[in-house]
Amino acid sequence: MSAALSTARAYDRCEAITREQAANFYYGIRLLARERRRAMCAAYAFARRIDDVGDGELERERKRELLGVAAIQLAQLEASGAAPADAANDPVLVALADAHARFRLPPGALGELIDGVRMDVDGVSYERFDDLVLYCRRVAGAIGRVCVAIFATRDGGGIEGDPDRPRVEALADDLGVALQLTNILRDVREDADNGRVYLPAEDLRRFGLLDGAAALGGDRDREEDDVPAAALLRARLAAAGPSGEERLLSLVRFQAERAERWFERGIALVPLLDRRSAACVSAMAGIYHKLLERIEADPERVLRERVSLSGGEKAWVAVRSIATGRA
Repeated sequence: MSAALSTARAYDRCEAITREQAANFYYGIRLLARERRRAMCAAYAFARRIDDVGDGELERERKRELLGVAAIQLAQLEASGAAPADAANDPVLVALADAHARFRLPPGALGELIDGVRMDVDGVSYERFDDLVLYCRRVAGAIGRVCVAIFATRDGGGIEGDPDRPRVEALADDLGVALQLTNILRDVREDADNGRVYLPAEDLRRFGLLDGAAALGGDRDREEDDVPAAALLRARLAAAGPSGEERLLSLVRFQAERAERWFERGIALVPLLDRRSAACVSAMAGIYHKLLERIEADPERVLRERVSLSGGEKAWVAVRSIATGRA
């Protein structure tokens, strides 16, 4: 064997990355058969790499450069079916190339993820909800389409050649939007502290918050550097008027109800998959749906802390998914 990294070792590294960093997704991924699980870990490790570029501390131009390099490498991988020559020892690209060959991952899907992260890097804001849906489809729906290429369908085969393929991919895309909308609600406070606003401007206007849009993000003044994020967010909400916080909570409730509708559509994917794949989707979607339920029950909580589930709660969702095949 050449000095190039072996596929087995590359997959081992991707599985390690997924166990360490996929706080919610690994509970579902681990339910898959070995070959499909390893392919999912390769896809996750690549997605994690792209997300880390977008969320990191590098200068904007450096982020753009790294995303451009990743896009070129991905295009070469999809065209040749192998990791690029200059990445023969990159475990993520070596494993992803093998997964791409085994499961015929949809070309361009992971490229859409890169495009979505570019939107973050460029500071794109969203006038309409449809604009936000485009972002969600790129950063999450595209991953859903990759996942269904790896999953087995209800007849035990793959999606390739399945007459239900367009419907399966559309439902995976819808479920990805539901998960991303839940992420956005969960991270309202954190995103505000980092100057990011994902809530559409049309909805800010609907709830009387557009004039106080700075309350949801924007550059922080130097003298505010030591102010806790929650306290700063509450102070900025006051700029929207005496009822600014309540108006934001009403907006959170509104968005949560919207996310529920996307979950209701997307979860119809589950009965189209084989038992293990259905359990995987049910576990991953179930964890996010439980987060959404928690936000709906106490929307003010997103202003004071990052809503999360304990390890035991996530494990319980996974166990229930095995037993019932539903989220």
